[in-house]
Amino acid sequence: MSPILAAVLQVLALIVALALAYRPLGDYMARVYSSTKHLRVEKWIYKAIGANPSAEMRWPAYLRGVLAFSAVGVLFLYLLQRLQGSLPGSLGFASIDPDQAFNTAASFVANTNWQSYYGEQAMGHVVQTGGLAVQNFVSAAVGIAVAVALVRGFARARTGELGNFWADLVRGTVRILLPIAVIGAILLVGCGAIQNFAGIHEVGQFMGGTQEWNGGAVASQEVIKELGTNGGGYFNANSAHPFENPNGLSNLLEIFLILLIPFALTRTFGQMVGSVKQGYAILATMVAIWIGFTALMMWTEFHHGGPAFDIAGGAMEGKETRFGVGGSSIFAVATTLTSTGAVNSFHSSFTGFGGGITMLGMQLGEIAPGGTGSGLYGILIMAIIAVFIAGLMVGRTPEYLGKKIGTREIKLAACYILITPALVLCFTAAALVLPTPVNSLTNSGAHGFSEILYAYTSAANNNGSAFAGLNADTQWFNTTLGLAMLLGRFLPIVFVLALAGSLAEQKPVPATAGTLRTDKPLYAGLLVGTILIIAGLTYFPALALGPLAEGLAS
Repeated sequence: MSPILAAVLQVLALIVALALAYRPLGDYMARVYSSTKHLRVEKWIYKAIGANPSAEMRWPAYLRGVLAFSAVGVLFLYLLQRLQGSLPGSLGFASIDPDQAFNTAASFVANTNWQSYYGEQAMGHVVQTGGLAVQNFVSAAVGIAVAVALVRGFARARTGELGNFWADLVRGTVRILLPIAVIGAILLVGCGAIQNFAGIHEVGQFMGGTQEWNGGAVASQEVIKELGTNGGGYFNANSAHPFENPNGLSNLLEIFLILLIPFALTRTFGQMVGSVKQGYAILATMVAIWIGFTALMMWTEFHHGGPAFDIAGGAMEGKETRFGVGGSSIFAVATTLTSTGAVNSFHSSFTGFGGGITMLGMQLGEIAPGGTGSGLYGILIMAIIAVFIAGLMVGRTPEYLGKKIGTREIKLAACYILITPALVLCFTAAALVLPTPVNSLTNSGAHGFSEILYAYTSAANNNGSAFAGLNADTQWFNTTLGLAMLLGRFLPIVFVLALAGSLAEQKPVPATAGTLRTDKPLYAGLLVGTILIIAGLTYFPALALGPLAEGLAS
């Protein structure tokens, strides 16, 4: 079987699996967030944290819950790393330095999971399982909760109430993420991923000496890092490591987990607003972009540029032979079009255009299908922008799902769109102008520029992957990337919740003959065009200096 045919079959298998899970999972999540009943274990949690799950919250109260919970998470994870040297199960590793501890705490709480350390050489079992893995669950649940709050803003009328953050957080963790993660971990163990609490031990000869590895609860952390679109690896090689991702079957399973909840949330959206066709329109937009990027990446990486490429069957530099060009390309697109950031190959070794595709996927806002929750609320913001543009074309007040998109709504949507590019471009410019940051570059020229642009793109968009030629373990990068991750996560959430509150207060507007049908293919096409144009106009100059210049020169 040719490598290209194998890659196409993998894409088709993913589409079938996701299609089979789409309706049952999407409907189940809609029931979870619409239910008024609480499980016994949930009641215990509410009692322990002193929360009233039945109390409705307006958007400022909902936001305070998000920020307070996340701030406590940052502080707890920071202290856990700083105290690691004194904790049992640390495997003899020392406490983490302050700047790196801040960067890691910000990273995992912000659902970014950027890592400027070697996981198997820095973090013991307590930090990995009691700190990082816990944040993999709750940071993903926070993203879903914010998305559900925005959906309620569209679904409700004449009230500013968006639900209860604590109830949404607990339900997302207990009823959705945990059950799927348990099943997924068992499947990964069956594929060969490890799951233990073994210490450091020698595994044999390596280049004339012995090689040491430590075990860990890898399968359980691997599944939630993909399912929750987190991305942080137990080992430095991430999902390229055979302990995390042993073979082609586990690779396909991990890609499926990455895409599962973000795609299914469009069904949840359709159910909660009372029109599944609206969910299908958003789904069609996501799928069109995902398939387009996957096809473009495979074409770029399979493109033969000489005898070496012909023999290898494509651009194999930086890729695992057990996954090949196809499995690596599909994974790279899935992880950068979502906020996952896990890698099963070396993105810095992709072709110039291939590296640019991974960057552009993040710069679109990671909305095809995006992160758990963040992908849905991100594309709904773009849907509002598309409706506004259509309204300008015909001279009619824009409406979406029966809600008028007025001055307040469009300002909030515009602020959401502008904040991430501002963070990416300003931090990148500062790193290039100042004398110290550029010393972290492995490469010069266009590729060196791409290393820094990729780092801040990944951080501000809460992705976490890297052009790993950059030495990011410095005070400058640990601090600025940490700030970019926190601001890139929580400033957009402020605008999303404010928008949700504004929409929930409105009186529904009845549809008329002049109302734009947002459940039709024409609107889905308009939405795709809006997304590509906005991202293209914002980032094209920077991309032209980096991956485009490198690709044209090769």
